[in-house]
Amino acid sequence: MIRFDPMALARTQLARDHHATRRFPELFERKIARMKASPFAFLRGAAPLFYDLLLHRRSLSEGPRGSGHIVGDLHLENFGAYRPVDPAFEKRGGEALTRIAATFGLNDFDDATIGPWRFDLLRLTTSLILAAREMGASGTEALHMSDSLLDAWNEHAHPKGRRRAVALPRPVAELVNQVAMRTRKQLLDARTEIVGGRRRFMRGPRYRDLPADLRKQVPAAFTRYVASLEESERPDPERLEIVDAAFRIAGTGSLGALRIAVLVAGKGGVDGGWIFDMKEQGAPSSHALCTPPKRNGAKRVRLALSGSLAEPPRMVGVTRLDGVPMLVRRLNPQDDKLDISRLDHEDLEPLAHYLGCLVGEAHCRGATDPGRVWKPRERAELIEKAIALAGVHEAVYLAYCNLTRR
Repeated sequence: MIRFDPMALARTQLARDHHATRRFPELFERKIARMKASPFAFLRGAAPLFYDLLLHRRSLSEGPRGSGHIVGDLHLENFGAYRPVDPAFEKRGGEALTRIAATFGLNDFDDATIGPWRFDLLRLTTSLILAAREMGASGTEALHMSDSLLDAWNEHAHPKGRRRAVALPRPVAELVNQVAMRTRKQLLDARTEIVGGRRRFMRGPRYRDLPADLRKQVPAAFTRYVASLEESERPDPERLEIVDAAFRIAGTGSLGALRIAVLVAGKGGVDGGWIFDMKEQGAPSSHALCTPPKRNGAKRVRLALSGSLAEPPRMVGVTRLDGVPMLVRRLNPQDDKLDISRLDHEDLEPLAHYLGCLVGEAHCRGATDPGRVWKPRERAELIEKAIALAGVHEAVYLAYCNLTRR
């Protein structure tokens, strides 16, 4: 039996949230609101708490061999549709070619590191149990979905596994089709406005003015990012003229981290701009349980991304700003995350199976120790641990809500 004090863990999480937003204290209340949305939302924003539980209840962290690149903060909404940027397309410049089909895969590697695969599976399965119950699935249904996820992962994580072709689940197919048809102008219209004949980020819930000291550092940091790209990926310098920069407000677990949106000239004109995302990268949440990374945060994330995905996004680079490592990527119209609030109950089981396949393939691709195919009992034991962790997170979530209610 796992003994814990929900109120003590909730106080620890609240102190951690306060610390995370210390540089931008106006975000503290926003962070609390996002954490209180649901037990699943709380899990999303509390990756360090998850690993604290594994650290202090070592039986939860034990399991079969198999290691390599892990996502670290894996959960149901850590997947999305995207289109890898084709540098040749940018040079050809044909607008019709923006309708290239998107792909779907893992899309958030902020907590990625080298570690045991079971950490990813335990966190993903715990998130599935919480999300399925939130969407009205019975406990039995949620556990059947967990079986499906782990069975699919087991088939695809090992080179000698039985890999069968898997059809896209309905929500994945719809998301891929939706983003594949989105244009650059639609992306710009959603995030920017035209003022005096030039675009700028719309200040409000998503973007705010940068403090003057940070704004002054953006051009040099962006230049360092461009220098980190392969020569074949670097656009012509005139396309990288900075038009605007703003503080970006996004995420749950990462809320409070330094994040800067940069708008550059791109193809020129009010509808030709490109948007880049610069995001602070610190130590991974699992650092107490895994071998410390040899690279700084941004380089660690870029390596994990390129090593885990069959089709990694292009123009992903690194820089430093205000003394912190930052990962930089170009945003494309064909970028959109999976959102469980848009799913129907019947979507969950095929989705769980498909995500298990994707994670298995990513683990196999980035393996350092492939281990062996997991036995049925080993998969059943992982589900038992996920049940315990789901219960802990539910209890700590309620205690967190109790501490922060007015």
